[in-house]
Amino acid sequence: MKATVKWTDGRQFVAEAGSGHSVVIDGPPDHGGHNTGPRPMEMLLMGMGACTSFDVLEILEKSRAPVSDCVASVEAERADAVPSVFTRIHVHFTVSGRGLKEKQVKRAVELSADKYCSASIMLAKGGVEVTHSFTIVED
Repeated sequence: MKATVKWTDGRQFVAEAGSGHSVVIDGPPDHGGHNTGPRPMEMLLMGMGACTSFDVLEILEKSRAPVSDCVASVEAERADAVPSVFTRIHVHFTVSGRGLKEKQVKRAVELSADKYCSASIMLAKGGVEVTHSFTIVED
């Protein structure tokens, strides 16, 4: 896996993944940015949320769960001192569908957290307290 990050101006960068997809990453104006994209640490948090969501959906679909929507709300706390690393991350899934079973959703979230989500497992091994919860919404 590879990526390139090219500085464009101020604190704005264009990151390109090995797959060819690009995203603008930027800082706030008070740090020389233009506020045209997410901050680097926000990208890390969004990537983790997408990684675990990918797993949860794949697990639920393989178990033929009738999922119509899945939203991961990710909240993080950071250390006050530099480096301002993540100290705690909580992911709350809102999974929608008709006739979803709590046991299936719980299992999918747990498997992602404990076995499959490389991003969240890597952060947890680095000392971040990572927690998960979920709500089921009946369509």
